[in-house]
Amino acid sequence: MTITEKILAAHSDRDEVGPGDLVEARVDLVMCHDVTTPPAVSMLEERGMDRVFDPERIVVTPDHFVPNKDIKSAELAKRLREWTRRHGIRHYYEVGRHGICHALLPEEGFVRPGMVIVGADSHTCTYGALGAFSTGIGSTDLAAVLYSGRLWFRVPESMKVVLEGELPKGVYSKDVILEVIRRIGVDGARYMAMEFTGSLVGKLSVEARLTMTNMAIEAGAKSGIIAPDEKTLEYVRERSDEPFHVYTSDPDADYASTVEVDVSSLEPMVAFPHLPSNGRPISEVGHIPIDQVVIGSCTNGRLEDLRIAAGILRGRKVAPHLRAIVIPATSRVWLQAMREGLLEVFVEAGCAVSTPTCGPCLGGHMGVLAEGERCVSTTNRNFVGRMGHPKSEVYLASPATAAASAVAGRIADPREFLC
Repeated sequence: MTITEKILAAHSDRDEVGPGDLVEARVDLVMCHDVTTPPAVSMLEERGMDRVFDPERIVVTPDHFVPNKDIKSAELAKRLREWTRRHGIRHYYEVGRHGICHALLPEEGFVRPGMVIVGADSHTCTYGALGAFSTGIGSTDLAAVLYSGRLWFRVPESMKVVLEGELPKGVYSKDVILEVIRRIGVDGARYMAMEFTGSLVGKLSVEARLTMTNMAIEAGAKSGIIAPDEKTLEYVRERSDEPFHVYTSDPDADYASTVEVDVSSLEPMVAFPHLPSNGRPISEVGHIPIDQVVIGSCTNGRLEDLRIAAGILRGRKVAPHLRAIVIPATSRVWLQAMREGLLEVFVEAGCAVSTPTCGPCLGGHMGVLAEGERCVSTTNRNFVGRMGHPKSEVYLASPATAAASAVAGRIADPREFLC
């Protein structure tokens, strides 16, 4: 069996499972935020089922519209807050101690190898970087799992993504995943578990791996996953003393398909509007002026990402008539970035630095685009109207490319700014 099949088998009390099997699995952890949880709570209340299966296995953080941008978002946050109090949910992260959910949970030690984790957000697949089966669900399924602690799944086929070679200068894990999605398309891994392997993976930091599994959903995948290694175990043990089980795929496990990428000749990548699969190497981008840059999100708002961006912005200025917005992914990241002087670098360069929020990624606030405006963003989606007006344009890139573009006032090659 593959690592994914082994985890699902163990959580459904079966000796083995295969692709296509329907299983009812125990869920170890449920992630909730301010947008999709209130509807799930309403479903339970309306049916006289206002309870939770285990308040210790639920983690809640408002992150999409925080600080609240209007009355409607404030009401959502209020309902979330009251629900957590009513049920004694201890793991609630209020604004000021909060973070973007998919950065917060690994950082706080909630994610461990071998777990089954769900959350009513499509990028819940992020946690697979630590060797867990983790996937996004809708509000209806969220209601079911909050009540019962169990959920049914169709066991996905697995796709093996083999990454080999050395990353060239100015190329990062964001460029790698954009290249993978460019090759297979936004439905190339539809309802599959994307298992990232190969010599490159071992060389990447855990934060860089989280970027790749985060975007598995952009290839249509059910989940993304990476087998734990010593880096994984060190990361987890620094944050948690809870037990866990490490699973790995058998040598003779079956895969529906295999994708092989030699990253040695990869360039910085930019995904053009309006799909994450519209990737182009930077040498083919041409001269494209931009109006805004966003550095942050659950994809690239971690400390490593901010260090990369600051390395380019240090001693330089954001181009005139361009807005550059930097959003650390969690309060801890914000604090550490301040201690390292990264926030000073950003502000002196002419960036606006925000408290953690999903904000601009979904066109919520803190960077909504007007008609005709172009943005280079380290987020994960660039669909029509994703960050604002339907006639705006979003270009996806790494923190390095985004920072270089902020200085140049156009989509720029980060290698021009690296010593």
